[in-house]
Amino acid sequence: MADSQDVWGIEIGQAGLKAIQLRYAGGADQVLAMDYDYVPFPKILSQPDAIPAELIPEALETFLERKDVHGAKVAISVPGPTSLARFINLPPVETNKVAEIVKYEAKQQIPFDLDEVIWDYQKISGSVDEDSGYMLNAEVGLFAMKREQVFETLQPFLDKGLEIDLVQIAPLALHNFVCYDQMGVRVDDEPIDGEEYTIVLDMGTDNTTLLITNGVKIWIRNVPLGGNHFTRALTKDMKLTFSKAEHLKCNATRAPDPRAVFKALRPVFDDYVSEIQRSIGYFASVNREAKIVKVLGVGNGFKLAGLQKFLQQSLRDMEVERTETLQAAIGEKVLNASMFQDNILTFAVPYGLALQAMELTRVHTTLLPREIATARTIRKKKPWAVVAASLLLAGLAIDVLPRGCVDHSVRNPAVMAAAKGSDKVVGDFNQTKSNFDGQKSAFTGEISRQQTLLGGSDRRDLVPEVFRAINECLPRDVGNQKDAQGLTQRNRINITHIVHKRYGDLKTEWFDKVIGTSDGSGYMDDEERKAPPSGSGYVFTLIGEHFHKGATQDDQLQFYVQKTLLSNLRQDYMQQPGTSKQVEVRRLGISHATLVQLQRDIVNYDPTGRVRLTTAGGAAATSPMLGTARSTGKAARKDVKFIKVDKTTFRLEFVWKPTMVAGRKDKQAAADNQPGGGTTPPPGTPPPATPAAAAGAAGGPQTPGS
Repeated sequence: MADSQDVWGIEIGQAGLKAIQLRYAGGADQVLAMDYDYVPFPKILSQPDAIPAELIPEALETFLERKDVHGAKVAISVPGPTSLARFINLPPVETNKVAEIVKYEAKQQIPFDLDEVIWDYQKISGSVDEDSGYMLNAEVGLFAMKREQVFETLQPFLDKGLEIDLVQIAPLALHNFVCYDQMGVRVDDEPIDGEEYTIVLDMGTDNTTLLITNGVKIWIRNVPLGGNHFTRALTKDMKLTFSKAEHLKCNATRAPDPRAVFKALRPVFDDYVSEIQRSIGYFASVNREAKIVKVLGVGNGFKLAGLQKFLQQSLRDMEVERTETLQAAIGEKVLNASMFQDNILTFAVPYGLALQAMELTRVHTTLLPREIATARTIRKKKPWAVVAASLLLAGLAIDVLPRGCVDHSVRNPAVMAAAKGSDKVVGDFNQTKSNFDGQKSAFTGEISRQQTLLGGSDRRDLVPEVFRAINECLPRDVGNQKDAQGLTQRNRINITHIVHKRYGDLKTEWFDKVIGTSDGSGYMDDEERKAPPSGSGYVFTLIGEHFHKGATQDDQLQFYVQKTLLSNLRQDYMQQPGTSKQVEVRRLGISHATLVQLQRDIVNYDPTGRVRLTTAGGAAATSPMLGTARSTGKAARKDVKFIKVDKTTFRLEFVWKPTMVAGRKDKQAAADNQPGGGTTPPPGTPPPATPAAAAGAAGGPQTPGS
């Protein structure tokens, strides 16, 4: 929102200092022209004998003597020819990454190290796609100037103690002027990227700023022709001094021979129009849908007699106008002043500067050095910091004063003596408590040491219990099965290796790897597969083999291991037929038993036992888990009749989390106390007979305990 504070827009050109004071009346939405000043230099700054370092401070001193700028914002311009303006079309980019992309482009576009320049940027056009969050069709304006040149412009103002609020390049100030005053564009209006464009020609002393805009887009070019080129043409053609030629140029219509004057100026007119037409042609080539409808002339150089008419004749399709008044400002005292009217063409840039300082324009970039802005912000906040510190100290004083009064009231001999006595009692108590804590700590340490020396008796039987449980879970021949002679009829699984390894995290270090294999996942109990083990524990690995082959599919190969050993490891208790005592299995802390690797081989079996097992090809039987079986060293006898049998080699793994005997008893008691509890038979109670056990009693194959 625009500020109601007064604002001065100041431009120091080649010919003089121009300044205008504006104020925004928010209620009426109107810009008020409050004051102005025009201080011409005795000499044009570009003349060889002119000294800008002296002329500019003198003009500024004159301005400050005439006008009071205290309490007002001050905006100044820097020359367009010494600045850089680039307009970049960005690819579709996320809105939060625009600054990063622009900085990259700045490094490419600015021919100096970024630390040597002051730069800023602004989005000129583009829209944000709400679904993707990307900015589409974005055009960004990049504006920069060498740091030393910015400070060179600022220095005269800083020397006079003026605080500058805005530093803007002259072409953008010109854009502010034409958009707000001539086109009626307001900062809150929805941007309309129309096809009709206006050319603004700001003719200065040595160059002309050519600006093309439709109120949204901006195109800037510096034309290296200005008022001095016309003056030099007169000095050369009519043999005049520079000052006389300048006077003749400004009063060409009143010259003794106007025709001779215009004849001398004609080549410069032609060059000037040629540069403008070339610029228009290039702009039209990159903006094919653009239509230029008007040319607006500003700058005192545009007062040159015959220039407007010559441009109108050369640019036939465009209307050429000069700025005669400020359309969006009121204030008769300023706008109707004779000096202001005589130099109104040169106030376009100061007017645009003041409009931006009041936040009435869409352009918001500034080349004010950040260190100056930061120092000013800190300086403005210092009074508030002092006030806050004063309030804090006052609060502390209010808090401490009553405490001091109370302290004084209790500082008498009787109170002090009682306080010392109580301090002694408290000290004795603390000393006694400290001694007690020390003795208690020593006692606890001694108990711990004794338990370490004497402990372990409750753990020493845990691993043997696991081995005993594994043994009880193995199938075996019972009853009439003991008389079976055939290798494939025996209910036997031979365990060749048993190892166990501790894991710090059973889930990540073992379970996740095993469950990722088809065998490990397929042969694990469904409930245990859904509930991975947690914490630390052990993993037992069993490597074994068997030759059993029953009549049904589930009584051979890996299925035989699954329904016997693997199934038995999932029981709370196991009791083999013919034994009187149950053996704890799952209650020991065993869980997540599964087959992780299987191998089937066809081997030659000698029923007489004279030749060891070999593969069907005659080599010693091998296993990828166990390596190559040792050969007898003798060739197989030719008179032996071999029987080909299936050999199943497997690797079985299960988790073991050691559970103390006391812990098992507590779990059993808790289960018995639950409604419907007692489902786990206590030790000494025979388990119910299974179909396999019944089959064993009848003389058929069985799986004990399954």
